[in-house]
Amino acid sequence: MTAVLHTWGEQLTRHVHLHALVPGGALDADGDWHAAPGHYLFPVRALSRRFRGHFVAGLRRRAEAGELARVTPGEVDAMLDALISGEFVVHAKPCLNHTGSVLAYLARYTHRIALSEQRLVGIDGARVGLRYRDYRDGRAHKIVWLEGSELVRRFLLHVLPRGFMRIRHYGLLANRCRVQCLAQARDAIAADGHHRQVHEMGNVVLACHPSAPLCPRCRQAVLHTVHRSAPHRLEGG
Repeated sequence: MTAVLHTWGEQLTRHVHLHALVPGGALDADGDWHAAPGHYLFPVRALSRRFRGHFVAGLRRRAEAGELARVTPGEVDAMLDALISGEFVVHAKPCLNHTGSVLAYLARYTHRIALSEQRLVGIDGARVGLRYRDYRDGRAHKIVWLEGSELVRRFLLHVLPRGFMRIRHYGLLANRCRVQCLAQARDAIAADGHHRQVHEMGNVVLACHPSAPLCPRCRQAVLHTVHRSAPHRLEGG
C-alpha cells in the first residue's frame, strides 16, 4: 500500500489521520496475482476495532515503560478506558472508477504544508484572517480570525518530528522492489484477464470467461451451469 500522513484540519487544528491506497490483490512467491475475494479488503467495523485495540495496547506499553512522563498512572488508566470504549472512525470504500482522481487527491497531500498563502485573507490589528471550508455546513467557505501567536502555534503543530515520514510505500509498492513487482503484477493480471478455462465436474460444465462478472465465492469467474442429460439406454443394447 501507499500511506500518506495528514495531520491538519481546515482550521489548522490537529487532526491526525492516514490516507491509505491499497491494491486489490497480492503477488505470491511464484509471481501469480491473487485478487481480493470481495469489493472490500476488510470489514470496516472489524478494521476499526482492530486498529483501536492496537492503538490502545501501544499506548499502554509506552505508559508501562515510563515514556508518557506527563501523565500519571491514574490518568493513563482513565484515558485508555475512555479510548477503548469509544468507536474509532474508519472510512473505507472500493476504488472501482475514477482512479486518476483518487491518485490526484492523494498526491495533493504528499508535498503540501498545512497553510498556503491563498488562505490568508488579511490582517486586522493583531489578528489574521484564515479562509476555510466548513464541511458541516455544506463545504461553505468561511473565515476565522486568529491571534498571530495562535496561528503560528497551530501551524507548528504540523511540523513533523525528526524521523517521521509523510509518505511511505509498503509491499509490492516499496521503493526497493517497486519496479520489478509492478511489472510482475501487470503481467500476471494481463495473463489472468485473457485466460479461459473449462472445467468438468461430474455432469456440470463450468465455463469461465474473462468478461463475465466474478463469482461471489471464488472471485475467479462466473460459473455457467449446463446440465447434461443421461444417455438413454437402448433396448437390447
